[in-house]
Amino acid sequence: MLDTLTQRLAKVVKTMRGQARITEANSKEMLREVRLALLEADVALPVVRTLTNRIKEKALGQEVVGSLNPGQALVGIVQQELTAVIGGDLPEKQRRINLACTPPAVILLAGLQGAGKTTTAGKLAKWLKDSMKKKVVTVSADVYRPAAIEQLKMVSEQAGADWFPSTTEQKPLDIARAALDYAKLHFADVLIVDTAGRLSIDEKMMQEVSDLSAFLHPIETYFVVDAMTGQDAVNTARVFNERLPLTGIVLTKLDGDSRGGAALSVREVTGLPIKFVGTGEKLGGFDEFNPEAMAGRILGMGDIVSLVKDVTSSIDAEKARKVAERMRRNGRMDLNDFRDQMVQMRSMGSVSSLIDKLPASMQEAAAKANVSDEDADRMIRRTIGIIDSMTPQERRHPDLIKASRKKRIAAGAGLPVQEVNKLLKQYEQMTEVMKRMKKGGLSRLLRMAGGRMPFGGGGFPGMGGRPW
Repeated sequence: MLDTLTQRLAKVVKTMRGQARITEANSKEMLREVRLALLEADVALPVVRTLTNRIKEKALGQEVVGSLNPGQALVGIVQQELTAVIGGDLPEKQRRINLACTPPAVILLAGLQGAGKTTTAGKLAKWLKDSMKKKVVTVSADVYRPAAIEQLKMVSEQAGADWFPSTTEQKPLDIARAALDYAKLHFADVLIVDTAGRLSIDEKMMQEVSDLSAFLHPIETYFVVDAMTGQDAVNTARVFNERLPLTGIVLTKLDGDSRGGAALSVREVTGLPIKFVGTGEKLGGFDEFNPEAMAGRILGMGDIVSLVKDVTSSIDAEKARKVAERMRRNGRMDLNDFRDQMVQMRSMGSVSSLIDKLPASMQEAAAKANVSDEDADRMIRRTIGIIDSMTPQERRHPDLIKASRKKRIAAGAGLPVQEVNKLLKQYEQMTEVMKRMKKGGLSRLLRMAGGRMPFGGGGFPGMGGRPW
C-alpha cells in the first residue's frame, strides 16, 4: 500500500505545478488517485469515503502559500487527515502503553491463529525490558498447540524474560492463576499472557478468552492482527472488540508483501489506537506506533526519526568513541575497526527495513543498487570472514598483505584472491575518505564523488563490485 499511494501522489504533484489555488477541478484527479490507492490497499469503503470527504472539505479554495504548488499543498492536507485517521487525533496518553497499576501489570494478547501473537509476546517482552527496564514474565494459555508453548519459551529466552511453563493437559484458567501467583511471588513488573487462536472466530474461543480476561483483569488487552489480512481484519477486530475490553491493536508483518489496508481500517472502524507495530521475525523488529511517522512513510516523506533511533540503538557508543580517538591520533582506522563497522551494520536489521524509512527520493536511489537483504547479509558475512582469516598483525597493518599473504587469507576464507583484493581496495578508499574529512575537504570530496557513495565503485566483496 505504501508504495502504491506514494507513487500516485507523486504523479499528481507533478501534474499540478504552476497553479495558484486548489480548486475542485485540479483536486479531483488527486482525490481520485487517493481513493483508488486506498481501495487497492483493501481499506474499508467507509474509511475511504470518510478520508476523501475530509480531504476535499479542507482542500477546496485553500490558497497556495510560499513556494508550494497545489499538489504539494494538497499532499500536506492528505498527510494531516491520514495522520488523524490512523490515530494522530488521539491524546498521546491513549496511544502509549499503560502500566499504571499494582504490579504485575497483566497484558493479554488475543487474535486469530497465525496473526503472530506468540512472536509478538516475545517482542513485547524484549521491548518492555530494553525500553522501560521492566521485569517480564510470559505464559502461554494456548493448550491446543504444544508448539506455541515451546515457541514462547524460545522467544522469551531470547528476549531475556522469564517464562512460566504450561502444558496442554492444563486448563487455561488454571494456567493463568498459577502464572499470576508466580509473577507476584517473583516481583515481576509485567505478565504477558499469550492466548489461543483459531483459524476463524468461534464461540468456544471467544468464551475462553473472555473468561481469561474476566479473571486476570488485564491493564492492557491487545488485539494482534496480521497487516496482510486486509478487509477480514476489520470484521475480526469488530467481533473481538464486542467481547473483550480491548485497549489497543498490535499490527504485525507490516514489512510483508501486503496491501496494508488493516493499518487504516481497523483503527477507524473500532476506534482503538494502534499501539505497536511488528516487522520481520527478529525480536528487535517491534516499536510503538507513531501515526505521524506512518503517514509520512505512506506519503513518501520517510521516517527519519525511527531510522536514527534504529541506528543509534545498534551502535556501541563506547567502541565508536575509541575508533574516533584512534583515527584522530593515527589519521586512519585499521581492519579491526572496519570489521566492527560490518558487525554493527548487520545488527541494524535488514537493508529493506532501513530503506523503507528513507524519503521516497532516497529510496529510488537505493533501489538502483539492486541489493537484496540476502545479498547484503552475504556481503557482510564474506567481508567479516576475510578479515577473520588475517593475523592480528595484518589487521593492524594492512600494508603488509602482499601476494603470498593474500593467497593464504583467501584460502582461509574459502574465497578467490580477487575478493581479498576488493576488500583491501575498499578499505583504502574508506581510509582516503577519512583523511580528506580530517583535513576539512568534505565539500571537495562530495564534488569528486559526484553525489555517489565514496566507496561505491569498489562495492562489497563477493558481489562483483556492485555499489552498496
